[in-house]
Amino acid sequence: MPDRQEPSSVPPASRATSRTTKIGLTVLGLLVAIPAIALVILLNYDWNKARPWLNAKASDAIGRPFAINGELTLQWEKPANKIAGHDTTWRDHIRWPHLIANDVHVSNPVGLPARDTASVSQLSFSLNPFSLLHKTIAIPTLRFETPKIDLLRNADGTNNWTFERDEKKSEWKLDLERVVFTKGVVHVADAVEKADITADVDTIIDKTYGISWKLRGNYHGAPVTGGGKAGAVLSLKESSVPYPIQADFRAGPNRVSAEGTITRPSKLAAIDLKLKLAGPSMARLYDFTGVLLPETPAFSTEGRLIGNLDEKSSRWTYDKFKGKVGSSDLGGHLEYQTGKPRGMLTGNVVSQQLNFADLGPVIGADSNASKTARGVAPVQPAGKVLPVETFRTERWKTVDADVKYSAQQIVREKQLPISKLSTHLIMKAGVLTLNPLNFTIAGGNMVSNIRLDGSGRDGKDAIKATAKVTARHMKIKELFPTIEKVQATVGEINGDAQLSATGNSVATLLAGANGEVKTLINQGSVSKLLLETIGLNVGNIVLTKLFGDKPVQLNCMATDFAVTNGVMQTRVFVIDTDEAVITADGTVNLSNEQLNLTMRPQTKSLRIFSLRSPLHLQGTFSKPDVSVDKGVLAMKAGGAIALATVAAPIAALLPLINTGPGQDSACGKLLADARVKPVAPPPAARAPR
Repeated sequence: MPDRQEPSSVPPASRATSRTTKIGLTVLGLLVAIPAIALVILLNYDWNKARPWLNAKASDAIGRPFAINGELTLQWEKPANKIAGHDTTWRDHIRWPHLIANDVHVSNPVGLPARDTASVSQLSFSLNPFSLLHKTIAIPTLRFETPKIDLLRNADGTNNWTFERDEKKSEWKLDLERVVFTKGVVHVADAVEKADITADVDTIIDKTYGISWKLRGNYHGAPVTGGGKAGAVLSLKESSVPYPIQADFRAGPNRVSAEGTITRPSKLAAIDLKLKLAGPSMARLYDFTGVLLPETPAFSTEGRLIGNLDEKSSRWTYDKFKGKVGSSDLGGHLEYQTGKPRGMLTGNVVSQQLNFADLGPVIGADSNASKTARGVAPVQPAGKVLPVETFRTERWKTVDADVKYSAQQIVREKQLPISKLSTHLIMKAGVLTLNPLNFTIAGGNMVSNIRLDGSGRDGKDAIKATAKVTARHMKIKELFPTIEKVQATVGEINGDAQLSATGNSVATLLAGANGEVKTLINQGSVSKLLLETIGLNVGNIVLTKLFGDKPVQLNCMATDFAVTNGVMQTRVFVIDTDEAVITADGTVNLSNEQLNLTMRPQTKSLRIFSLRSPLHLQGTFSKPDVSVDKGVLAMKAGGAIALATVAAPIAALLPLINTGPGQDSACGKLLADARVKPVAPPPAARAPR
């Protein structure tokens, strides 16, 4: 019988499994061996030989010279060992390869002085070796030892902190996640902002902050001092990791204090700070914020500053702020949105109690001492009332605005009967409008619509202004609160004014104004003593003082001035009562602030004795002079004195007899005359002959 081969005792499936296992073990061994061999090589490799390669690749990645001049070694470390506990993540407790480079320098880009932008005595960073396969230098953590940073910007805007690569795209890129700070120095020399400031940085032990800093230097010629704290670890990628910051510094008389957090500081994605500001005028904040604010007395505010920023625009909100401006309170909400061609400021601001004098700096109507205190030249000439301080129109085109302001109560001098104020301010392309500007005054309202065109279309620094003013229901009694003789007066004053001008201050605008000003009192009653005082009836003033005042029926009071090139010329000026008519004519010169008015009283009834005579109002706005026509007064005085000797004891008991001019000057006719007379156009607008 032929021999038979015995079947194999191992089934085919088992043999296949065995081969698979051997292959798997071999691959696993290789996977373990390769990193182990690589680890041995990495740990024993002389990394100083890699410095030229690293210098070249880093220089290519950041677009400027980078050099490691000292020793370069590799160590395996846990980042958590050198980072405060509250700043660590789970990855920080894993050992990573750390390259430690000594004497590292980053130079300025081409076109700037040949010196370092930054240098450190030691630079250590954890390196992700696998990212090198993708031509990426991935640095999870970068640590500086005694850094020196020198930031520079020239007057033309070129700077050394903007990392712009050449048009040639690099094959390598830099991916930096976090920065750890230690003791060092940061210097900023900025020709655009006129700043030369140095910050000395040091490490501290604090549960919130990791470093402290102190400032020294100057800003816009003013000394800068102060300091603050910040986190030791700066996250450049994690949006969920806020960076704590606290600062308090002074730049000359201005003080800024802030405390809060910044998210993604590399792009300033979000800011949430408790912000305090103080200074001699809000206008001085322009250098810090770039936002146009009005001239004010010394101020201080505090509120919450929230910033939301992206690549195209940013929105800043100063929310629920409150503070003091001069002796007035201030509070509200402001928002600033960046954009093209200008940013936009919006908000609602309220003063519960406004000191009226604190509005003076807005139009330059404060004293020279006040101007000096808020940082402007003391330009107001002695004896001149209208403000000459110029408006800074060069800044009007830097921002648009839509802000509402109101004052619920006004603290003012007793003779100024203003109780409330509200306005809606709109700025667009250098054109400022107050529409409306509303004063609650003497129990009535004075509403103005003011337009100031500072866009430069009418010349450099020139403002083309128009104003329309309407006064309604102002009570005579409240209009003169300090004069006791007016307390018996009732009646209302209404008025209208329309003016236009070109200038660069309140004084120059009024000096070139054209238009008209009208006022009207239609029916009512006024104090007899007030009218007698205006008419200068000396005899009746004495009698009224002795035997009392009484109301006099007021038929009307009408004034109508034509304004041409800053000179107000009377067209109608009449006060008509049952007892007298008072007229006036003359000019009020807004250019040289001169008064030249003559008031002529005419009695409607025969008095026992009367010393009525023309009254001259002359002089300047700051020193007006009221005088009597001495010739007329002298002629009446002789007879009056003789008659007074015998008549004074019974004068108050005699009725008034004989009538004067009477109804020839009826109120209706006077008002009709005031309405029909045209306003003389300015000389430039008249047609050539």
